[in-house]
Amino acid sequence: MTQLFWRLVSSILSCLQRCSAVVVALLCPAVLSADPIKVATFNLLHGGVFSGVTGDDQNLEHRLEMVVAEFQKHHLDIIGIQEASSSRRRGNTAARLAAALGFHYVYAPASFRIFRNEYVDTFVSWLMNFDEGPAIISRFPITAWETHDLPRCGRLTDPRVLLAATVRTPQGPVLVASTHTSGDPCQHQHVVEILRRMRGNVPALVMGDFNASEHSPAMAMFTREHGFIDAYRMRNRNLPGATCYQRPFAATQTASRRIDYLFVISEKAATEQIHTSKVFLDAPRQLPNGQTLWPSDHYGVFAEVSIFSQGTIREVGNTAGQ
Repeated sequence: MTQLFWRLVSSILSCLQRCSAVVVALLCPAVLSADPIKVATFNLLHGGVFSGVTGDDQNLEHRLEMVVAEFQKHHLDIIGIQEASSSRRRGNTAARLAAALGFHYVYAPASFRIFRNEYVDTFVSWLMNFDEGPAIISRFPITAWETHDLPRCGRLTDPRVLLAATVRTPQGPVLVASTHTSGDPCQHQHVVEILRRMRGNVPALVMGDFNASEHSPAMAMFTREHGFIDAYRMRNRNLPGATCYQRPFAATQTASRRIDYLFVISEKAATEQIHTSKVFLDAPRQLPNGQTLWPSDHYGVFAEVSIFSQGTIREVGNTAGQ
């Protein structure tokens, strides 16, 4: 009788455990998917606006091999790319990176958005056999995306854009943005305003080459007071974290400025979210001819972050990602 009683109690407890797991999965899916997301930002170096005409892309094919190997080594989930490029010879580098990783991607050509006329800009791009801009590459589905023109801020022939996408992660929807600015405060203020309008109550990852040092007036709006958590600086208080400019064929490191950033916007405490962050893609390779080659003129920034999202986002313009 005693054995039967305890067997019955054990069965009831086992049933309750299974039922509670189902309830948690339905009500709090992020609890069951709390593994950190591995993210990175990287300026790929396209080789110059005339590289489609001259064919000199600064050894892009070898550099792409190096980049893919590092992305795979770090098991990345979401990547913000700057200077992703496209030409008839090189193809679309964002698409090629995504294909090599088996990921989704979106890409926003920016280089010839000069005349604000789609047909004229497309013709100039075709004539130059080149375009470039930011991209987002993701292991998780990209459900929507949108491209925002940034103000020229007096640089009439220097078009810049912000690419924003909704990514469906295991922890819920996340707004992901990639941009390459000219380092002007008026552009950065516009970036902040766009993200504030779009984000709703979900977390965001903001990645890019901002062409400005962290303590400069141009970066004054990307602070904790404005909701931005600098992933690298959160975990590396006293390291310089230089990301540019690396001479692609130099024998030694030449980077001396920190202008590439990975920001997290969230309601949670920063120390609970940013597990690790470091500079990566900061080592060269020796080519068969003995020449030294670096992955880019920039280093990348890597971070492991925990993002829990139960909120909603104002869905951006285009749907059904690539």
